[in-house]
Amino acid sequence: MTSPQQPEPSKQPEPSKQPEPSAVKGLAEGYAAKAGLHRTHDGRIDVLKSAGGIQGIAESIVPGLVFLIAFTITRDLTPSLVAALASAAVFTVVRLVQRRPLTQALAGVVGVGISAWLANTTGKAEDFYLPGFFTNTAYILAMVISIAIKWPVAGLLFGIIRNEGLDWRKDPARLKAYRLGTWIIVAVLVLRLIVQVPLYLMGEDGLAALATTRLIMGAPLYILGVWIAWLVTRPVPADADAPTSDQPPRPSSSSA
Repeated sequence: MTSPQQPEPSKQPEPSKQPEPSAVKGLAEGYAAKAGLHRTHDGRIDVLKSAGGIQGIAESIVPGLVFLIAFTITRDLTPSLVAALASAAVFTVVRLVQRRPLTQALAGVVGVGISAWLANTTGKAEDFYLPGFFTNTAYILAMVISIAIKWPVAGLLFGIIRNEGLDWRKDPARLKAYRLGTWIIVAVLVLRLIVQVPLYLMGEDGLAALATTRLIMGAPLYILGVWIAWLVTRPVPADADAPTSDQPPRPSSSSA
């Protein structure tokens, strides 16, 4: 007599594996972190902090300002370049004392070093500002390409801050908004070139005006452009078109 066959225990469904974030999303998150983008407590972008705060803005402005003042007073290129490099190095020392990340300060030292080397090599004071034109042009090209391939930079950065991830690419309206936001940042970069390149071509006669516009159109204009791009790309609240709670419900079509 055979024993009744025991039913096989039902197999528990294996937990579904969560898809890993895409490479593009990972790169966007990494770049947003390295770019220092920050949110306020209520979810808005903290533009000042994203620009590096007061200290970060000073790190980007002071070396060029020191160079201009020193060259205006001495009319000697070498001590002016040394003064600019020294001011950039001071910020690195300050960050060491504060035990804060050195990335921004070191990048500033490298940038000032390249500018100083170029100006010293050519013997032209205005060449201190020449590398900035190439950096500006590279950013413009990268952003225009990102718009053309429908991966606008504003979406990659702001989408991470807004916890949208990459879902905004599935919404034509959000994609359009982020492309417009990227165009706004491109316009800021193009405006810098339009104003500053003619001053550079004037040689030493345009040096003071070039340095002044570089200061004004640097961090302050960047902050303004990012802020406008953030406002333009704000998502419409999901319940904007939903009926309010005090509206009476619509009668059912089946009611007589």
